[in-house]
Amino acid sequence: MNLRKLLPETAIRMNLESDTKKGVVTEMIDSLIAAGKIRHREAALTAIMERENKMSTGMQHGIAIPHGKTDTVSELVATIALKPDGVNFESLDGQPSTIFVMTLSPLNRAGPHIQFLAEMSQLLNEPERRVAVLNARNPRELLDALTA
Repeated sequence: MNLRKLLPETAIRMNLESDTKKGVVTEMIDSLIAAGKIRHREAALTAIMERENKMSTGMQHGIAIPHGKTDTVSELVATIALKPDGVNFESLDGQPSTIFVMTLSPLNRAGPHIQFLAEMSQLLNEPERRVAVLNARNPRELLDALTA
């Protein structure tokens, strides 16, 4: 999967303002809208928050991967955002999340969605990579840290 193609620099947020789960999700959706990747804000927000309400996507090691499926996108779209101070995302380890990766995909296509989630989980499982991502000063450095 070509992460540089999938994660547009224009949609990457280096320092989220919100300190709530819904606020983080909303900021990330707004980034995807600004990058021209999604059109229907409420449908995207509903898809992500419905998934979050079933089970938190807060993992461990400061990672959260909010995701959802909606018919308002025709292909998988994704973005990444940081909040160095952390946000309570109801993570498995009980720690605040600092690295957020969001994806939305069409209702009828499971393959790319699962592949993206697996690849991001694997990449961010490496402690050195997480540190490099958090130390990135701009979207290009963040992408370099992810794809190195």
